Amino acid sequence: MYNITMKNMVESLNNTLVNARDFPYVALLNVIQEKISKWWNDKRIVAMTITIPLTPSQEFELRSRFVESNGRHTSQLNPITYHVKGCELEGVVDIFNKTCTCKEFDIDKLPCVHAVAAVHHAQVSVYSLVSPYYTKEYYVLAYSETIYPVGSQSQ
Repeated sequence: MYNITMKNMVESLNNTLVNARDFPYVALLNVIQEKISKWWNDKRIVAMTITIPLTPSQEFELRSRFVESNGRHTSQLNPITYHVKGCELEGVVDIFNKTCTCKEFDIDKLPCVHAVAAVHHAQVSVYSLVSPYYTKEYYVLAYSETIYPVGSQSQ
């Protein structure tokens, strides 16, 4: 996801700078600042208006995993550990330490299909296992700063 996002941003910025490439450095930096500031502000507005607990893309991913987790056989191994079968890769989930043997949960910090099935079986909120970095609060904080223009050439 990171590479796709960065590639789109770089391509978009490149397209924006086509006409500004021959500008003096400060003017070029101001064009870049204006474009990034607009993107930043657009993201800030989106972040402040969302009404779901997670960022839109993570909420969509979590819902997809919930649908995929339906029908999985889940057995409790101890109070915090669950064995989930019924998919090509079985998983053992530790809901206290927020880990799964498939490693997807460990890496993404977003519950994998196994973890979603385990918390459903345990009657625990799936949101309690999501990294705070994916929450609306962190999303708003990420875009809370202002990007100021570069000073004039006389400064």
